[in-house]
Amino acid sequence: MKIIILLGVLFYTSMIYAQKVTVQDKTTNEPIEFVQVGSKGAQEVLFTNKKGEVDISIFKGLNDIIFKLYGYEPREYSYETLLENDFIIEMSPSVFIMNEVVISANKWSQISSDVPYKVSKLSAKDIAFHNPQTAADLLSVSGDVFVQKSQQGGGSPMIRGFATNRLLYTIDGVRMNTAIFRGGNVQNVISLDAFAMENAEVLFGSSSTIYGSDAVGGVMSFQTLKPRFSDNDQPYVKGKAIARYATANNEKTGHFDINVGWKKWAMVTSVSASKFEDLKQGSFGPDDYVKPYHVQRVDSVDVVMAQDDPLLQQPSAYSQINLMQKVRFSPNKNWDFEYGFHFSETSSYGRYDRHTSLKNGAPKYAEWNYGPQKWMMNQLSITNYSANALYDQMNIKIAHQEFEESRIDRKFNKSKRRTRTESVTAYSLNADFAKRLGKKNNLFYGLEYIINDVNSIGVSEDINTNISTASASRYPMAQWQSIGAYVNDEYTLTDQITLQAGLRYTHFLLDADFDNTFYSFPFQKANLDNGALTGGIGGVYKINSKTVLRLNASTAFRSPNVDDIGKIFDSEPGTVVIPNPNLNAEYAYNVDLGITKVIGNVLKLDLTGYYTILENALVRRNFTLNGADSILYDGTLSQVQALQNAAKANVYGLQAGLSINLTNGFLLNSKFNYQVGEEEMDDGTVSPSRHAAPWFGVTRLSYTYRKLKLELNAMYQGERKNEDMSVSEIGKTDIYALDENGNTYAPSWYTLNLKIMYQFHENFSVSGGLENITDQRYRPYSSGLSGAGRNFILSLTANF
Repeated sequence: MKIIILLGVLFYTSMIYAQKVTVQDKTTNEPIEFVQVGSKGAQEVLFTNKKGEVDISIFKGLNDIIFKLYGYEPREYSYETLLENDFIIEMSPSVFIMNEVVISANKWSQISSDVPYKVSKLSAKDIAFHNPQTAADLLSVSGDVFVQKSQQGGGSPMIRGFATNRLLYTIDGVRMNTAIFRGGNVQNVISLDAFAMENAEVLFGSSSTIYGSDAVGGVMSFQTLKPRFSDNDQPYVKGKAIARYATANNEKTGHFDINVGWKKWAMVTSVSASKFEDLKQGSFGPDDYVKPYHVQRVDSVDVVMAQDDPLLQQPSAYSQINLMQKVRFSPNKNWDFEYGFHFSETSSYGRYDRHTSLKNGAPKYAEWNYGPQKWMMNQLSITNYSANALYDQMNIKIAHQEFEESRIDRKFNKSKRRTRTESVTAYSLNADFAKRLGKKNNLFYGLEYIINDVNSIGVSEDINTNISTASASRYPMAQWQSIGAYVNDEYTLTDQITLQAGLRYTHFLLDADFDNTFYSFPFQKANLDNGALTGGIGGVYKINSKTVLRLNASTAFRSPNVDDIGKIFDSEPGTVVIPNPNLNAEYAYNVDLGITKVIGNVLKLDLTGYYTILENALVRRNFTLNGADSILYDGTLSQVQALQNAAKANVYGLQAGLSINLTNGFLLNSKFNYQVGEEEMDDGTVSPSRHAAPWFGVTRLSYTYRKLKLELNAMYQGERKNEDMSVSEIGKTDIYALDENGNTYAPSWYTLNLKIMYQFHENFSVSGGLENITDQRYRPYSSGLSGAGRNFILSLTANF
């Protein structure tokens, strides 16, 4: 009798346990977290934990238990079927995702098929597999963003013929662009930690309605790791540790992050540290890219030293550290508070393209380095869910950021070292609201206030006597402010047609005080007090579940900032750019037309054509200072130039994506980008735009089976002939190759790359690969630094 009772208890216990479903990835057999489980016959919605488990006892007896997660094909089962399958569910990754969740389009979660913009998204899995060394390299992984580099510690994206201060960065919804983002290349994106990313999105086209100034060519939105709560009485603990090594620059990187969550409190800690030695370029390519020497100080004399390895790009070494701490508190289902702290700092690093400059057959510079680049952000995010008259959801973000960068240069065999340091303190307040009006109307609106305080100093030091004196700063002391309000409406006209329209007004102010100690400017102050009205209208037509047509027309603007109005710098030998306080905002007018088509489960085609007109474009033009067209600058008689609203620019192009499901785990994916840019010159002629890159793209053949993923890919760029070069680029013999006539041009190039990831244990995986297998010597368009030669990468990840 006792045995029968015992067996009955065991049977009953097993039945209770059997109600806990385990959800696995069909390809890898790994548990899947955050799978949504629901039923039409019940109001409750459940989610799987990190072990892929969820207790479905509340759904017992139902016939339509639905399992959903973006990136996977949804599955529906009856309770009896689950019982027959031992409560183990396998979900297949979606080969072609039509309804991906994106947030960059209007700052709230949206289904991508409802968005009239083109949006490219990278998940944490994509980032982990491709092992980007920096956040700039992360953007290259998308295949839709071209990245220029003048030094290894950098990376300046080009999108649809625009770059730098005509593109916008956001981190966790906070604007990263500052009042000193320049028209030349910027490397601020490397302050972000690729290891700490939950996902990254690129929103293409003019987006000032939601994001304000600078969103002319697109928006790069980065979402960092979000603290997760526990769904039971036990703490939720999840984290990873990573060690990585790469041969092309002897990279040594370590990373650690951990999430600890309770029911109402959660926190995430992330730390990354990297050290990169001088980058070695490939063996086969233009000899113009080889600089087989570097400058070294010996007994108070600058000496040109031959390199043991002429393919090393010296100096390009640097190191970096990133820290992140987040704390989240949710007292109830209506309120969510999150505080985030971010810190990043690099070592000093050489701007390699300046070290290739020659003067009278000798190096022009003995030193040209960027000082440590520092970035710090404190952010408080407050989210409220409340179905009241004003909103259903409210999100308030308050942020404080500190930026510091510096430039250090010294001419060859000169004793004067010049250091110019810039710091920016930025405060921002964003209040965004979402309100559902009836069954078909979603209203989004918000307010924004930004203030930037710019501090800039210059110091000249005699390295022989160690005596320092004040010198001209790069910028005036200045304050830049922006106040904006927007409204954007999404209306579901039918089940097939969704319309969006929005309007924004932004008022911007700038006050700058110039120091005339070193230059005799005909002014001491500069003030701007102006506004910009922008808007957009677009629509999505879902012809059927496999075909989506997008059309969007929008405007954007970029208000002049401190860099535009107040900078003094040598853009190239014999030319000096001086301040011009009489500037107005640039305006862009953009049209997009796109189509996404899925044929069966075999092929997906995505095409987007666009045309953008930029008016009142800020461009460098010849200028005068006190009636003179040339001044003595840094010991050289230099042509005076200044930024002016003197041009009109046009950019048009095509973005294409093709995916073919070859079955049995094989997938072919290709992305291609073609853009043409033109800008008006002083004499009325037209020149190709500097930031419109040649055609470029990536083609990938991947294979996935269980715990193994392999990928062979090719990255490539077309040629830019001398006659197609921008007027501003033609004279840059330091960074471009020379054709048979001795003229500058950008050669075409390709790299073949092999990637691999294998999970050999429940908690351990190894990844890496071989990049640039054929050891090509190549240099992305407009870059002063060649890409890595043959590069072996090995990374070990421990998950817990």
